Amino acid sequence: MKKDTIAAIATAMSNSGIGIVRISGSESLDIVRKVYKGKELTDHAIHYGYIVDDTETIDEVLVMVMKGPHSFTGEDTVEINCHGGVYVVKRILETVVKYGARPAEPGEFTKRAFLNGKMDLSQAEAVIDIINSKNKYALQSSVSQLKGNVQKKIKEIRAGILYHTAFIETALDDPEHISVDGYGEKLRVTVDYLLKELERLLKSADNGRMIKEGIKTVILGKPNAGKSSLLNALVGEDRAIVTDIAGTTRDVLEESIQLHGISLNIMDTAGIRDTDDIVEKIGVNKAKKQAEEADLIIYVVDSSRELDQNDYDIIDMIGDKKSIILLNKSDLTTIVTKDMVKSYIDKPMIEISAKKEIGLQELEETLRNMFFDGEISFNDEVYITNIRHKTAISDAYESLKKVLFSIDNDMPEDFYSIDLLDAYESLGSITGETIGEDLVNEIFSKFCMGK
Repeated sequence: MKKDTIAAIATAMSNSGIGIVRISGSESLDIVRKVYKGKELTDHAIHYGYIVDDTETIDEVLVMVMKGPHSFTGEDTVEINCHGGVYVVKRILETVVKYGARPAEPGEFTKRAFLNGKMDLSQAEAVIDIINSKNKYALQSSVSQLKGNVQKKIKEIRAGILYHTAFIETALDDPEHISVDGYGEKLRVTVDYLLKELERLLKSADNGRMIKEGIKTVILGKPNAGKSSLLNALVGEDRAIVTDIAGTTRDVLEESIQLHGISLNIMDTAGIRDTDDIVEKIGVNKAKKQAEEADLIIYVVDSSRELDQNDYDIIDMIGDKKSIILLNKSDLTTIVTKDMVKSYIDKPMIEISAKKEIGLQELEETLRNMFFDGEISFNDEVYITNIRHKTAISDAYESLKKVLFSIDNDMPEDFYSIDLLDAYESLGSITGETIGEDLVNEIFSKFCMGK
């Protein structure tokens, strides 16, 4: 790691009330003293003064000094709080660089915090997840990970693996004094437990993905069922064209909304029907493809018209997928009832009027209770939201299954330790204890500048 002093703008590059230039490294204080005019800078204090470049005064500022290791990066760190104009912030950064700092790379401050032992890699990744949080639950999950809930669970599992690996290796080195006779059955108990723990983490990954990225929600229905009206009602503005002409929606229209802290990435699709119109047919095929990949399907039924083959085709498409059925146009004379639809498919069912926004509150409540059992707690529950973490856990899971295979087939103890060590290494990549420099650089290159 480069040990020179780095600097970057830590706030958004737009005119605002305040801007921050962050400096970190062993020369931080010396560099700032060259450009700061005011009272003597002291540790862990905020100082009022001016930033100057030779005889030119650039801005009136507050300067915050944090001596390492008691700082975010673990190094001497200084933050210059100035007025938030784009030009003035850039001018201060240029001055700091002129007097000895170098421009920081993306994520380099957090990277230094990781390399200096201020946080593990899972916590460092949580920093960017906090910045990118799109909803209440994504933020809570990222904060929980920053506090170390993933780190704690991974370290606990690794400790169990390490204990048995060390014992086997020691016994193989000193067979005269340490016996491994029958050790496989003792090891099986631990491996069975660890597999259950890893399986629980893997099962949390689907919920974790939806917490972080949002629930991919596809609205299906035959033409003129009211899909676009529903989208407009949920979004709160006219995003989709609504007419009485069947087949108005020809493509997939996507919007993101927030319901009770959950992000729904909603896709309004072309009405499902057989058609000779080439453009509409493309839209119908897109709708079917999106439905196959959806986390949730909202099936809109036109309750003022009889069910027809188009409805039956949609019911077949839904199958076992997580779905909600909306009997739309409840403000009109209804022909289709809940009992009629239930005879074909048994899913949560709500009577609504998208046009008059009747029943939407019940839809929101149903969605909240359908996902995450209605409530999400980040006190004890660990959610895996990072695909890199999921892959590492999956690799460790497969390695531990090989240990069971070796036990079942009376393989030599060497085979136990090889696969135990593979699992240990895989999990270590999550916290950054067993990870190469190239991957570390790739992870931090995705961070924003100044963080």
